[in-house]
Amino acid sequence: MISHISIKDFAVIKNAEVDFFDGLNMITGETGAGKSIVIEAISLALGSRADTTFIRTGQEKAVVQLACTKDGEEYVLTRELSAAGRNICRINGEMVSLSQLKDFCKDLVDVHGQYDHQSLLDPENHIKLIDLFNKESIQPLKDSVADAYGKYSEAKHSLDSLLAAQRDDARQRDFMQYEHEEIQKAALTPGEDSDLTERINILQNSEKIYESLAGAYEALSGSTGESYNATDLVGNSLDPLRQISGYSENLSDIEKRLSETFYELQDLAEEIRIAKDSVVFNPQELNDSLARLDLIDSLKAKYGSSIEEILAYDEKITEKLGFLEDSEGKKRELEEEVRKTGEHLQKCSEELSALRKETAKALTDKMQEELAGLNFENAVLGVDFSRKNEYSIEGFDKVEFMISTNKGEELKPLAKIASGGEMSRIMLAFKKTAGANDNIPTMIFDEIDSGISGVTASVVGRNLLELSTDHQIICITHLPQIAAFGQTNYRISKSSDDSATYTSVDLLDDEEKVRVIARLTGGMDITEKTLENARELIEGAMTK
Repeated sequence: MISHISIKDFAVIKNAEVDFFDGLNMITGETGAGKSIVIEAISLALGSRADTTFIRTGQEKAVVQLACTKDGEEYVLTRELSAAGRNICRINGEMVSLSQLKDFCKDLVDVHGQYDHQSLLDPENHIKLIDLFNKESIQPLKDSVADAYGKYSEAKHSLDSLLAAQRDDARQRDFMQYEHEEIQKAALTPGEDSDLTERINILQNSEKIYESLAGAYEALSGSTGESYNATDLVGNSLDPLRQISGYSENLSDIEKRLSETFYELQDLAEEIRIAKDSVVFNPQELNDSLARLDLIDSLKAKYGSSIEEILAYDEKITEKLGFLEDSEGKKRELEEEVRKTGEHLQKCSEELSALRKETAKALTDKMQEELAGLNFENAVLGVDFSRKNEYSIEGFDKVEFMISTNKGEELKPLAKIASGGEMSRIMLAFKKTAGANDNIPTMIFDEIDSGISGVTASVVGRNLLELSTDHQIICITHLPQIAAFGQTNYRISKSSDDSATYTSVDLLDDEEKVRVIARLTGGMDITEKTLENARELIEGAMTK
């Protein structure tokens, strides 16, 4: 709710401080006194359109501050307009953007009149009024629709994603298949490239290897004339050592080590011989090995820096190719899921729509009674139902209230009616009829008394008072029959001097309230009779 507003240099208001209270706050004043300026200031603080023409003549800036309570927390909203065109918004002193301010205030106050906080003008809000009117029955169906819509959306998203993937992957299918076949045809083995490199090195140097192995073998075990080879020389040195090895541990150790060397030389000589005999220069093998290594290198250039990476890449595309084959089956499953969840969503949405149409009939019937008491005796209210192009979490209904305020006129969209006063009274009827569950704490009505008087005005006042049991109401009126219902009353008055005009807002005590209503009733001349009439009017408003 709104607890206080501070207005400085705004329009004709130089400096005004106004406290607002729970219940019905009624603002009255003479024509031209600037009653609507207070509502303009409130609307500005809530994030409405800013204009430098709001700045009081001769001043550099206008500042409006609004103290309010939201969700149990206290806030101060500040809107500052400068003649230079700067527009500053703050919440509790912290600067925010205009959109942030509007978002903060969207569930705080409804301003009804000729201003831009008229939620009833937006057809998107009409369905909410129907749902609020029969919330107990409609909410379970809305929950069912929301659950069905969630499942349908999930299945639809999965199918759309699969189809998109199929479209993208299909363009790559042939290329991936070619890559897979090329890798598979190569029949690669991990480590094969290292083995090939070594084998090619041997084949390319086979003559040198043979000659070196032959020379080494000849030196170890061969025979060249009368000279001895290394193995024979070591063997010949063993006989004299064996004859003396028993004389000391040292000699025995020497003989043992030399004996081991002799046998090791024999083994080495045999291994060298085998290696020498196996050296064969095969040009075809060399060519085949070189070609094979070239193939592996070409695959590395395409698919990875090693055979292991090439095989890993092949595994990846094999899996993807398999997915493409399996995706047709998955596609059929998802199409069936979309069909089933779509049918269930349609069924739930149709049930919700049917209940809404029943509720709309009951709501309009009750609204007819409320409107008749608000000087709309000939008004006819209807609800136009149409279907959205797509399902939503709210179902498929598009709802717009239609109205005819005069006999013989066709029903037209509610937002098209011209009078702000008519709109305010229609909103009042809606709030009385369907707004019990409305969580907007403060409602402001301007021009609610346009075109009415007498008994109708009293009915409007009574409705406002009843509505104020659940909402804070701030109402501007020039009719004494409505002002009499105020639980807190204010007077807006205008004065001027030689240089400027000033508007002030004053909180009235009980006696001042009587005098103000007496003036509204009897004009400038306040007599005992008009005062008595005012007291009777207030007493009647408070007791009926």
